[in-house]
Amino acid sequence: MDLTNKIAIVTGGGQGIGKGICEILSKNGAIVIVTDINLDSAKLVSNKISSKNSNSTAYQLDVTKNIDTFSVTKEIFEQFGKIDILVNNAGIVAAPNWEEAQKLTEEDWDLTYQVNLRGLAKMTESTIRYMKDARYGKIINIASVAGRIGGTFHPPYSATKAGVINYTQSMSVILAKFNININTICPGHVWTELAHRTSMNQKIAEGEQHNSLRKVFENNVKTWVPLKREQQPRDIGYLAAFLASDYSKNITGQAINIDGGIYMN
Repeated sequence: MDLTNKIAIVTGGGQGIGKGICEILSKNGAIVIVTDINLDSAKLVSNKISSKNSNSTAYQLDVTKNIDTFSVTKEIFEQFGKIDILVNNAGIVAAPNWEEAQKLTEEDWDLTYQVNLRGLAKMTESTIRYMKDARYGKIINIASVAGRIGGTFHPPYSATKAGVINYTQSMSVILAKFNININTICPGHVWTELAHRTSMNQKIAEGEQHNSLRKVFENNVKTWVPLKREQQPRDIGYLAAFLASDYSKNITGQAINIDGGIYMN
């Protein structure tokens, strides 16, 4: 997949899935703009990419703030003259300390919505003005299989990820006339900071004190994943690179699972 000289913005690119996406996009030739609410994390990823003779830069970005999304995209456009790819990866599972509280709060609902859904929409709104003018763009939203199926998992997270899938479908119709593709990736079990927090919550709720958090996660993979293996951040990155390439020019409005077979369309 040739992404040579494509300008790609990745939100939440400082760790986990976002980091994996940044590395794979860069490996395929993209100029990767690593954005994260934690600038130090974004710089670490960007510097690692740059050390491999690839072009990358880092920005601090809080997707919940209009001033951030509009000013950062404006600065990137002014620097590079275009924005080809947007990966909306920034997301949270709940408000701080949720895994220990064992109950939902109003903050869990509000903050999760502001980051996972409204923040994603704000970043999209800030970027598509440049893509519309160019009549070209690739937008990849990161949701979750939790947004596709009911279950006992954290309702605010699942509800917002379901919203991402629906938002993608709606926007695909709106953006089609501008030659902008927008799709969603739905990861399954990936060992990230988010998975660490949800494993902590499960361990407390189910009294699995004898198991490490990693063991709780591995047991979930063995129980629920038909292929019996977890997904890696780079697995999400490979699909993101495909959806960002011209090989996917006729794919839009889709939600694609990378989950080892948990959920089948």
